[in-house]
Amino acid sequence: MKSLKKLEIGKALAVIGAALTFGLTAQFSWAADVAGVKVEERIKIAGSDAVLNGSGIRYAAAGLVRVYVNSVYLPQKRSTGAEIAALKGAKRIHINLLREINANDFSKGLRDGMRNNLSQADQQKYFDSLLRLGNIFGQVPVLKKGETISVDQLPGTGTVVLINGKRVGEVFPDETFWNALLQIWIGPKPIDESLKPVLLGTKDSNDNTRRDENRY
Repeated sequence: MKSLKKLEIGKALAVIGAALTFGLTAQFSWAADVAGVKVEERIKIAGSDAVLNGSGIRYAAAGLVRVYVNSVYLPQKRSTGAEIAALKGAKRIHINLLREINANDFSKGLRDGMRNNLSQADQQKYFDSLLRLGNIFGQVPVLKKGETISVDQLPGTGTVVLINGKRVGEVFPDETFWNALLQIWIGPKPIDESLKPVLLGTKDSNDNTRRDENRY
């Protein structure tokens, strides 16, 4: 009889422990460290759940300079550009700056990236949106180390830009503009070859720890 009670108590404790573990997992999301930046595994985008698809470092000067950490959040993880474009729900491109950069140079990089990865027809389609995007960054001459830029695709709303968590400029009503922007990093001619597989989740990291951190 005592053995039976002990067994029942043991089962009850196991159930409680599992419930507590599940509760903690549901309430808290783990964060990864990418080049000193805390990257959340799960976030909310306008009230919708999103999961980290991949997060990596954008390098310049042949991999000698770390410019920013780029993270892509989706409703569910996907490993190709076509799958991401077809996915319904809120999405985010999130950039954490690792150094101070000129906003006009950043904007030019976006334009060049889209020109390298979009067809002539799509370049014409998004021409006005690109001009508007340039105007947004034109209002912020310098983007400082530690600042953030987010581009969100919001179903039923469009594409919005946030700097340091605050929306800037008007909404881009075409939701597909977000997918066009993402091609800068995951298209056929990505702005950084080492970053593409990380954002697509087919590689864990492109953090080049073999280089001397003081050089950045």
